[in-house]
Amino acid sequence: MMKSSDSRLQTASLEEIKRGYVEEAEVYTCVCCGYETEAGIIYPEEGVLYEAERYMRVHIEKAHGSVFEYLLALDKSVTGLSDVQRGLLAQFYEGKKDAEVQQALGIGSASTIRNHRFVLKEKERQAKILLALMELLKNKDLHAPAAWVSPVMKQGHMIDQQAFDISEAEREKVLQSYFPEGTKGPLTTFQMKQKHKYIVLLEIAKRFEPQRTYTEKQVNALLQQVHDDVVEIRRYLVDYGLLEREPDGSQYWLGSAAEQQGEGQRPAT
Repeated sequence: MMKSSDSRLQTASLEEIKRGYVEEAEVYTCVCCGYETEAGIIYPEEGVLYEAERYMRVHIEKAHGSVFEYLLALDKSVTGLSDVQRGLLAQFYEGKKDAEVQQALGIGSASTIRNHRFVLKEKERQAKILLALMELLKNKDLHAPAAWVSPVMKQGHMIDQQAFDISEAEREKVLQSYFPEGTKGPLTTFQMKQKHKYIVLLEIAKRFEPQRTYTEKQVNALLQQVHDDVVEIRRYLVDYGLLEREPDGSQYWLGSAAEQQGEGQRPAT
């Protein structure tokens, strides 16, 4: 299932967006269009042979010009930029001086352009603070809506395994990649595409006993054995319906999605 560009941008980190691709399990995925290259494969282009990561950069240049150009062309509802601001950024990217920008765009004067530069710098500073606040909130807010970290929801929970179209061979490949010591061992990383997250989380859910309730402390202790990013994994387990909890977070138990996978249901009270 190919993710939309909006979905790819939502799940990629800032550094991944800047470079234009995401690396997951030796696969490089373009955040602009979803094109993939795979480590170990050599890609020929105009008589030159490229390894996978280098060829991804070639692809971005040939297909999109640059990451800057691709991002700048996104709808204003995504970027939050006005048409004037987009025009200014395009001129600034070309290295033009204020007077040259004013002549090219035909707006105001050189001092007007300087003011626009200041406004954009202010937006950058504000965006950094907002990003920091949202990251801190994400690690603190136990009652954030499910869409906070899971943009593709279906009636409150993530779509099921059939909707993800997961084959047994793919499941085994993903688990071997992220659990090199076996599925009872630690997870190498939790930075992965949504489909791989779902596969990994289904496996993590097997560590919880059916017909049993857990305190948040017990859940955290169990997840700590999996990976240090306990809060993020716990939230995804809840968002995917693999764990359910009381509204105050006092108790957790295997959820309906885990039950569908044969994991269990809420214990009787």
